[in-house]
Amino acid sequence: MGSPNDRRDFLKHGAAATAGLFAAGAAMGKAAETGTSQSQGDTFPRMHPGLGGPIGSPTDRGKLVPGLREAGQSPVNVIAPDLKTTWGKIVNGAREFHLHAMPVRREVLPGIWMDAYGFNGQFPGPVLEMYQGERIRIVFRNDLPEPTTLHSHGLELPISFDGIPAVTQDLVKPGHTFVYEYDVHQEGSYFLHPHVAMQEAIGMVVPFIIHPKVAYEPTVDRDFVLMTQQFAMLPNAHIPNTMSMDWNFLTINGRCGPYTTPLVCKLGERIRIRFLNFSTLHQHPMHLHGHTFWVTGTEGGRIPESAWIPGNTVIVGVAQSRDVELIANNPGDWVLHCHMFHHMMNHMVSQVGPIIRQKKDDPGFKVPGYPQMMKGMSDMKVLPEGEELPFDDYSMPMTTEDMRKINGRREVQGMREGWFKGVKGLFTVMRVLPPHLYDKVMKTDEPIPPNSSTPLNPPPGSQKL
Repeated sequence: MGSPNDRRDFLKHGAAATAGLFAAGAAMGKAAETGTSQSQGDTFPRMHPGLGGPIGSPTDRGKLVPGLREAGQSPVNVIAPDLKTTWGKIVNGAREFHLHAMPVRREVLPGIWMDAYGFNGQFPGPVLEMYQGERIRIVFRNDLPEPTTLHSHGLELPISFDGIPAVTQDLVKPGHTFVYEYDVHQEGSYFLHPHVAMQEAIGMVVPFIIHPKVAYEPTVDRDFVLMTQQFAMLPNAHIPNTMSMDWNFLTINGRCGPYTTPLVCKLGERIRIRFLNFSTLHQHPMHLHGHTFWVTGTEGGRIPESAWIPGNTVIVGVAQSRDVELIANNPGDWVLHCHMFHHMMNHMVSQVGPIIRQKKDDPGFKVPGYPQMMKGMSDMKVLPEGEELPFDDYSMPMTTEDMRKINGRREVQGMREGWFKGVKGLFTVMRVLPPHLYDKVMKTDEPIPPNSSTPLNPPPGSQKL
């Protein structure tokens, strides 16, 4: 065994070596940010795809490459497409939110409405944002026709506020109010919901985001929240069947693709996407095209950097959340969707015989295994008001108003003509725009021609990386 002096020297030199490694990593991250290079191949390109440094380095697939914001600032507010967000207000030393449980109507696709339960007029309810270490107060009023509670999913809090009927509290009766108040010492992506199963199945959930007081490094420039749900709504019905073990509508933030509003960001930014799965019975392998991300958080909070996992698909189980981070360095309009094949469809219903195809007399029927043609945006037809499809045409009828709802949003301006035909079900789009195009899309009302962000039939060789 060595002497105490030997051990002290070993520890001293080991600490120095470790410090040197961290310093080198910081320098590489800074090099990636500024575009300079310490040596060949150690930078991560912001403006085009590339691997960056060697495996295990800070710039490996953009792992620790910071966003464009300076370190040491407060986190950015989350962006929840198609949902409201709120920080509440400070009242008597606590951050106070008001939640009203109530029946709501939601247009999940143009012209297709769902009657469900929600909070403050929508489902999912508004995204609640707060800082780690704060005391929060949720003034909860029940405006449903039946009793309910509010459970803070994944939160470590006093037992009296856990929201479990009979076990921890009495049900909150219709017209009554209950106040939940506790300190939040955790951070991460959580949600609130009743602990009454059928109410959960009919839409009742609230995203609940706890930020650290100082943004984690590497800093992110945009922070998106996407809540997934699934429902069984049979033909000619407008109320989900909460007893069904099947489903035919899948939503992101309360809408089905292509009615989901795209995630819009600038080329070169660091992006966080928070996936929260509140489906009744299915996991969702969420897949992003054109980029590699790192899984950085779960419903338990942030994962240590040494355990981050690179990929482009992350499985989000029921009642789980997964945070991913990436450098948006590949320009264009990239789809983001669940990769379970049946989850990439809308309005699936059991039908009889060939009517699931578009035409009764389709010669393809003579071929065994001829692909089924589900009703969807890819076979839609725009009809004048009051006009109906021929009896043998099973296309999806769309009105000009329906198309305005799809294509009239500012977030879709400049996308490829007919983009909506390839976006269905648990599907959305992440748009990575050069700064000048981003500013034009998101900060002006100027008309933007189609195909501005993703070329239409580019000439051969023009898209080489």
